Amino acid sequence: MLYCLMDGRARTSTELAMVAAVSPSTASVHLQLLREQRLVSVLAQGKHRYYSVSSSSVASALEGLSVLAGRGDVFEPSTPERLRAARTCYDHLAGTVAVALHDRFKTLGWLSGSVASGRGYALTPSGSKAFGDLGVDVEKVRSLRRRFACPCLDWSERRPHLAGALGAAVLKLALKKKWLVQHLDSRALDVTALGRREMVARFGIRVEAASH
Repeated sequence: MLYCLMDGRARTSTELAMVAAVSPSTASVHLQLLREQRLVSVLAQGKHRYYSVSSSSVASALEGLSVLAGRGDVFEPSTPERLRAARTCYDHLAGTVAVALHDRFKTLGWLSGSVASGRGYALTPSGSKAFGDLGVDVEKVRSLRRRFACPCLDWSERRPHLAGALGAAVLKLALKKKWLVQHLDSRALDVTALGRREMVARFGIRVEAASH
């Protein structure tokens, strides 16, 4: 149920029961336990209660556990190839494309700091200008009450992608500009033809068209 919620969408206990292949009453018991441990939050709307992952830190921990498990594809067995290419990791981009972008941001000198430091990343002056030119409101992102930019270990690539407020802003921008399209029923993302062109033009990253 937790990994189902990693696409950033909220779902009812009935929907999560179907995902977990358990009875609604069993799902309710587990969701109550998850609430008590602050792993999920709930929003009541009318007669429905919608559950979601409680925070980005919980999402990062889940992604890390997937790396330790070594078999992330078991959570979405119907679309493992698409999940490896591009997917949501709570509110930021993950997968092959995300790791390539992270590496490119570092190579271009837009981010300073190391993965090993544990202190996260800072934007260089050239990085602030570059992200601003892309359409990211850097000052607004800085003002958010969360980590600004940090590495998140990707379960399928075993290398870091960009998380934190900046990572979320990059995903939001890519969706808004239609570089990426999100699936309605999974964490998978498709890179559009426009997105593939922009990846090459702006970052020198070539993304293969998804096979259907």
